[in-house]
Order: sequence, then structure tokens, then C-alpha cells
Amino acid sequence: MIDRDGYRPNVAIVLCNTKNQVFWGKRIKEHAWQFPQGGIKPGETPEQAMYRELKEETGLEAKHVQILGRTRDWLHYHVPTHWVKREWRGTYKGQKQIWFLLRLVGRDCDVSLRASGHPEFDAWRWHQYWVPLETVIDFKRDVYRQALEQLAGFLDVQPSSAGLSPYGRRRKHARERERPRVAHGDLDPALPPTPEPGTA
Repeated sequence: MIDRDGYRPNVAIVLCNTKNQVFWGKRIKEHAWQFPQGGIKPGETPEQAMYRELKEETGLEAKHVQILGRTRDWLHYHVPTHWVKREWRGTYKGQKQIWFLLRLVGRDCDVSLRASGHPEFDAWRWHQYWVPLETVIDFKRDVYRQALEQLAGFLDVQPSSAGLSPYGRRRKHARERERPRVAHGDLDPALPPTPEPGTA
């Protein structure tokens, strides 16, 4: 489904361990790494979609994780025209995402990349929180930066005493910014059921 502005609602997941390292997945048969993500189906809340995508892409269930927080609002990115199916060009612009920060309370061995019949990743590893943006496809990099900077407030991963993130952006002091809300089903966008474009 896409909204009236041409964006497909989507969730993305930053899964961290007790060392505040994050799950970094290698896309199947590609040399590209990313966080788990996926579209929100008609009738789903972002939190419901997050748990479904978590299970499909990592094999983890709700009992294996704890929600630490989420981004405050939708984060948008545009998909280049040549990535969009011809029949959707002019209608579909890209994705709008809610990002969730999760803590793994299960074990590494609970991760199963083959949990679904259509795996997204063929390898994974724990990576330092501030992932290298140059390894992310270019049109998603700004959303990754925004999401990680917002979610960093939930973890002990403050960038520097000067307040600069490793991505070169100055972060507001905690008293100057609204703390992202913890997700407990409080976001339920009213989105009309419309056909999905064929892009992830």
C-alpha cells in the first residue's frame, strides 16, 4: 500500500545486544549490508509489522527482544526512478519509515536467517552502533543517519563531548530535544489499502 503522497509505510529495526552492538545483515547474494526492514500491511500497526518482519528476517520472536524506543515521526526516503517498476513511476516516490530500537534478551543462537521461505539475509554479525554509512545504499543513507542519531539517546553511545555525531551532525543536548517515544502500539496510522509497488 502507498499513501496519498506516494510513500509506502515501512518499519526498520535496530537490534542491539548487551554491548550496544547492532545486528548487521548481509543481503542475500549481494555485497550490501543493512538493518531488517519491511512494509506495513493493511490493518497492521507499525509495532505489529515490526514483530512480523523481525520473525521473517531474523527468526526472533517477541519473547526474544525488548522494545527500547522508536523514532518520533516518519522518516522518508526517495527511491530512484530506475529502481521503480515502470507501472508505478509517477505514483510511487519511496518509503516512509518508523524505526524501532530493540534489545536482544534471547541468545545469538535464537537468530535464524532461514525462518521464512524467502530469506532477506545470508549472513549477519554484530557491528558497532555507528554503522559506516558508505556501506548503505546511497538513497537510504540520510534516513539511517537520522534514525541512529535519534535512537542513540536510549543507549550509552553518545558520540562525543562536543555533541557531534560520527556522521558530522551536531546533536541537540538531551534537554533541547524531545525524547523518542517508547512504542506500545501508540502509533496506528490510518492508511487506505492500496496496491504495493514491487520494491522493498
